[in-house]
Amino acid sequence: ISEIAYGNWITHASQIAQDTAIACVNAALEGGITTFDTADVYANTGAETVLGTALKGQRRESIEIFTKVYFPTGPGGQNDRGLSRKHIMESCNASLQRLQTDYVDLYQAHRFDYETPLEETLRAFDDLIRSGKVLYIGFSEWKASQISDALAIAKDMGLDKFISSQPQYSMLWRVIESQVDPMCRENGIGHIVWSPMAQGVLTGKYLPGQPLPEGTRATSGDGAQFMQRLLQDDILEAVQNLRPIAADAGLTMGQLAVAWVLQNQNVSAAIIGASRPEQVTEAIGASGVTLSRDVLDAIDKALDGFIQSDAALTQSPPSRP
Repeated sequence: ISEIAYGNWITHASQIAQDTAIACVNAALEGGITTFDTADVYANTGAETVLGTALKGQRRESIEIFTKVYFPTGPGGQNDRGLSRKHIMESCNASLQRLQTDYVDLYQAHRFDYETPLEETLRAFDDLIRSGKVLYIGFSEWKASQISDALAIAKDMGLDKFISSQPQYSMLWRVIESQVDPMCRENGIGHIVWSPMAQGVLTGKYLPGQPLPEGTRATSGDGAQFMQRLLQDDILEAVQNLRPIAADAGLTMGQLAVAWVLQNQNVSAAIIGASRPEQVTEAIGASGVTLSRDVLDAIDKALDGFIQSDAALTQSPPSRP
């Protein structure tokens, strides 16, 4: 997969118009991105539809399309959620139609489902692989113990095992490092990380004591709700300490943030989102960058006191939403 992946959470069919979304996808393709990540829940299935339209006409073998299942879609009825066999099978078929493809390269359990036996979930995923509708399977935001249980069951039942993890990971959010990352390394599972720029906070565009810039994620729907914990003045002040570090490295702050996650050798790709094509082009500039030990130490010092590393913060909803 490409080291930089393009994701469309919050943006497609929500924050930006379809023509802008297509322009962003085209910028990704032109910049060498081949990996595209979405989910059925994004814009209540709308994001998959936009991505399918944007990728139409591309040589299918030359791109990788990832999507996910778990959260409620459609009217949100009893069977419109979770990781039951019924929901997985129906969701996969619907995602393929919206994405205008016969198969997805990676199908991911968007969260852990406490209400469905793991055996049922893993068998359904395996059947999708056998049918040719899915090539590989992964998960997002699972605890190390849940990953371990799934791997043991897959081995005992002779099923295909997970090959990828999609965790939140950034300079500020490092909760995978103590448990999930070692578990994944030991079992050959690579990370495709989301929010490497901490929803844009690590770009430095949000300034302490200043109004939020109009038209950004911080002022729109789901993005605004998700970002509240990051928009405290003390965090924003600490982030500004990264500005000279990025400048000395010849990078923008956003590029520094993406390059930082890619220094973890078990990170296969960093997912970037964008509301303008030029943001895609800028983020691609982080690919292939090596940060020195001195730069990494300077980053840790700049953000000291604001780095989240508690493994317990990796969690799925206790019951289906």
